[in-house]
Amino acid sequence: MNWTLYWVLLAVGIVMTGVFLFLRIKKGGISALYAKAAASLCFISTAFAATNANRDNLQFGSWVAFGLVLGMVGDIWLDLKWIYLQDKDSYLYSGFISFLLGHVCFNIAIYKSYRFTAKTLAVSIGVSLLIAIGNILSEKLMKNHFGKFKFIVFLYTFFLALTMVSAIMAAIATGFEKVWVVMAIGGVLFTLSDAVLSGMYFAENKNTKFNIFLNHILYYAAQFTMAATILCIK
Repeated sequence: MNWTLYWVLLAVGIVMTGVFLFLRIKKGGISALYAKAAASLCFISTAFAATNANRDNLQFGSWVAFGLVLGMVGDIWLDLKWIYLQDKDSYLYSGFISFLLGHVCFNIAIYKSYRFTAKTLAVSIGVSLLIAIGNILSEKLMKNHFGKFKFIVFLYTFFLALTMVSAIMAAIATGFEKVWVVMAIGGVLFTLSDAVLSGMYFAENKNTKFNIFLNHILYYAAQFTMAATILCIK
């Protein structure tokens, strides 16, 4: 398999992510938005390049790539909420739904490539459900205020956690096969990124430059890591 295009796109993506972070922290505005779009197109491009090179696992690569596309769409919705303030709630819901569907795609990729037993499936769903419930119950402790977004936060957290937990379960069950280890790392990075973002959206005084930087560095690391799983699947 020829991975040259993948590595070139990954290198460009890392550079564009750095450019975006610099512009976003320095001044924001339309230039940062364009840089963000370019960085997002890069993680999608790496996924499609990897899928094209690893045609023996076209189904897995396609589901992962589609999940990444939905992530970029979710980004667009979340950015629009800052532009069209009168409709910001609708755009926030749309962002949640797009990212949720992205994680559904990641989970389909996992479940179509690794055959879960009834026990491992029950553990994956049960642990993910506990994480989602815990997130809602710890709302006051974490000084968040979900309000009318409580249900979509719960639903999204469940599917987010399911990506991470399912990949961890698959990794353990297969003796830490590389693809599931990499996907588990991606799932953890996503979870950490969204934990920071939750505070920025639903708590007071947490929308700081440091949190903006931390959220985005974790987010892009997660997306590029998810794309890298296509390199590892056999």
